[in-house]
Amino acid sequence: MKGTYLGEFEELVLLTVGALYPEAYGVAVMDEIKNETGRSVNISAIHSALRRLDEKGFVKSEMGGATNERGGRRKRYFELTSFGKKALDDAQSLRMKLYNRIPDISFGQN
Repeated sequence: MKGTYLGEFEELVLLTVGALYPEAYGVAVMDEIKNETGRSVNISAIHSALRRLDEKGFVKSEMGGATNERGGRRKRYFELTSFGKKALDDAQSLRMKLYNRIPDISFGQN
């Protein structure tokens, strides 16, 4: 298993996989990221991130059935593993810990 560092884009993809369960496959993840963030990403970046997340043990995948609308091609569906959920929990905990340390000052805002 690869190192367990979770980069910002990987975290976004991992969160999206969890949110789309049980319908998380490459194009759905790409579309959801665009819809939720306004961030346009290409499918090869999504596939690379999903491959890294799989190597790290944060997701697992299985092939779905063939469909006529895809010309008989099958989709690879992804889901969070317990290790992936723990990685997301740890990332959120660290972010909140640091965020909560920001002093209550206005930063010049009214």
